[in-house]
Amino acid sequence: MAEFKAVISDPKDGKSYQAAVAGHHANSLIGKKIGEVIDGIFVGLPGYKLQITGGSDKDGFPMRKDLPGPRRKKLLISKSIGFNAQEGGLRKKKNVRGNTIAPDTIQINFKITAHGMKPAAELMKTEEKKE
Repeated sequence: MAEFKAVISDPKDGKSYQAAVAGHHANSLIGKKIGEVIDGIFVGLPGYKLQITGGSDKDGFPMRKDLPGPRRKKLLISKSIGFNAQEGGLRKKKNVRGNTIAPDTIQINFKITAHGMKPAAELMKTEEKKE
């Protein structure tokens, strides 16, 4: 059974919220790719539309949009996701994860693209009280 931590950022107010995704909602996220828009019901935000912006796996390796599939691979990277070069022109081989969500993924990052009727802060607080 897959289980994820969802980090949802709201560009409207600049805040981010965390939610646990488990059960059949988590299983339905497996196979989705970075950039896809999903329904907010998967993370407890009914009426919202969320875009997948990234994530990381169980060992902390970040997901990259330009690497297809759920696999982990060593890439020669200049300044971008997975490596922050301190000097211009510096490149390094780093392990990164592909753009597809797999059971090895632990954290998934989302961005709200369409808002629902209730504010996200209110929906996320009611979910925290239930736990």
